[in-house]
Order: sequence, then structure tokens, then C-alpha cells
Amino acid sequence: MSPSSRSLVDRLLLVAGHGLPRMYDGDLFAHTLRAVETKDGWTERREGVSLRYTAMTALGLAHTDTATQMHALEGGTIAELLQRAAASAEQSADIGAIALTAWAIAEVTGVFAAPLYTALSRHLASGTPISTVECAWCLSAALAARGLADTSRLIEAARAGLFSARLGSPLFGHWVPASASGRLRSHIGCFADQVYPIQALSRLHASLGDVEALTAAEVCAERICALQGSSGQWWWHYDVRHGTVAEGYPVYSVHQHAMAPMALLELREAGGRDFFNCITNGLRWLDDHPETRDVLIVPDKGVVWRKVARREPNKFVRKAAAAGTALWSSFKLPAANVLFPPRRIDRECRPYEFGLMLYAWLSGGTVTKLGDNRDANTTRL
Repeated sequence: MSPSSRSLVDRLLLVAGHGLPRMYDGDLFAHTLRAVETKDGWTERREGVSLRYTAMTALGLAHTDTATQMHALEGGTIAELLQRAAASAEQSADIGAIALTAWAIAEVTGVFAAPLYTALSRHLASGTPISTVECAWCLSAALAARGLADTSRLIEAARAGLFSARLGSPLFGHWVPASASGRLRSHIGCFADQVYPIQALSRLHASLGDVEALTAAEVCAERICALQGSSGQWWWHYDVRHGTVAEGYPVYSVHQHAMAPMALLELREAGGRDFFNCITNGLRWLDDHPETRDVLIVPDKGVVWRKVARREPNKFVRKAAAAGTALWSSFKLPAANVLFPPRRIDRECRPYEFGLMLYAWLSGGTVTKLGDNRDANTTRL
């Protein structure tokens, strides 16, 4: 890693350590920390709670020192946090939250949360549509617990689901099955729909030597890297039939500093190609983004603002791009950047963004532990 990239990552990790305590409500982590204007000026307000974000944050915090953990958790521990998360997950119908919580408990504490895994297995066996992201989380959860219980059926079901989400190119659609998205949306996959399958399938290969899974992860990574923007942008919506960009914006900060690094570093650790240049290109966008002169990283507030988006009514360009490309694969909305310029900063910051950032840069060796690949490249920083 170059000195400038290392300096940027170090700066981001410090921001995360400063910001996470502001996002914790004493029980679970908030949904978001949002900038709001008051009579005394601008400040940030914690809003809601999120079981998903709590589990994702726990995964990252587990790789920090005890002092950082206690500072973020008001003196508490990650084990206590995950006990509360488990109790909430057992009462939840959110399959994504259940998968993430089960995964975090298995990986961080070495405990098999049987009720949660039962819920995951039943859901996948039912044939109920599931998002690609949630299916990938189910696979990662099953792999995390493989040494604690027999999760082979869950692994097989989640693997099959992910492979069914591809529609002709190496990219993944948004739902399993793809038809669950509807005719005008079934060909669209977002950036998250690529990241979490890359991660889960890389782990599957590390765990069980599944070469087909590694190949699927690798060709997906190759495609999103080939499509990366000239300033390092990880684009948002793809036409998964043809492996092209349907609509680039918004560009999310978490994709640049956390999700892309996490997936691509895990792919490398599992024995796949090295895309580190693309990771560093993505990082640079956080400081050098051509869309706006406003800063995204605000250390004194402990935030990295969430995204740069178009000035548009009700996600108009994304909806038009999805409908247009459904009918004509090369459709581009005329003058979109002029009529709807991507200059608006979404001034909020969510805890999972920092949790995954910590996980991306501090969790080297996690994938290796799933198998016995002693020659794996576990380097992060």
C-alpha cells in the first residue's frame, strides 16, 4: 500500500473510532446519524435502531482493541452486545438481520445460535424469494458456524441460490429468483449484490475448496473493476444480463472505503486475483471526487457523509434507467448529468459503514481460518 493510501485508511479508522460511540444507544446501534438544522445551527441526530447494523458493526469492532470496543459500547463488551442482538433476532422476521446476527455470534464468540440457523434453513427451504444480499449473508453465516455444527444443507441451499441469481454475465441480480424483481427490474443488480456474493463465494472456496465458487467470485470482481469509474467510483446499478452499468449514481462512501476493499481483499486471501489497485483508486475518490468540492470525511464530527447523489425527484434517473434498459440494453437517459447533476451530498452516516470499514482493514486472516490455506495473502494494511 502506498504511503498516501495508508495515511487515508489510518485517518478513516480514527474517524470510525470517534463516530461509533455517537451511534450507540446503550442497547443496539442506531440506524443512522443524520445532520439536522436546529435554531442553534447544524448538528447530528441519532435515528432509530438497526439489528442488521448492530451485527455488522460487531464484526468490525471485534478486530479492534478492548479500549476502542469499550469506548464504542459505553463500557460494555461485544459479547454482551451480541447477546442482546440474539434475543432480538429470535423475535425478528428479517432474514437479513437473522443471518448477520448468527454470523457475528459464530465468528466473534464461537457460539452456534441454533434458533437463528433453524430460521435461516427454513426460509431457504421454503422457496420464498430472498434478496441476493441476504442469500450471501446466509452462506457466510453457515460457513462461520461450520466448525460448530452441521451447516452443510444451509451451505448448499445458499450456494444454489447465489448461482441462480446470475442472468448471463458474471454479475448478480437483486433477487433469488430473479423474477421476484418484476419484468422491468429483474435485470438490475446493485453494487451490494456483487460485493456480498464475492465475499461469500470466496469464503466457500477457502472453506471447502469450491473452485467453481472462486471462479464466480473472481469473474464478478473482474467485471466490476473493469467498470470502475475514472475517478475510482464504484457504480451503483448494473445490467446483469450484459455486465454493463445501468446507472452510476449515487456513489456511496461505504462502497469506496469498506465494501469493495472487504470483498476484494477476501477474494485475494482465498486465492483469487489481486485487485488492490482498484481498491486504492476507490479510496482516492473519498478525498478527490469530481462531482462536488464539498468534503465527505469530517473527522471532528466522526462521520464520513453517506453518498454523492443526483439532484433528481424520487430516484427518477435510476427508475428511468431500469425501465429503459429492460427494453433496450444500451439505453442511456439523454443529458442525465446536465439535467440531474450528481452534486448532492447525503449528510448522514450509518454505523455499519464504520463496522465494515474496520472489518475490511483489520480482519486479515479471517478467511484463511475457514480452511487450511497456509500460503494465503492475509495482508490488509
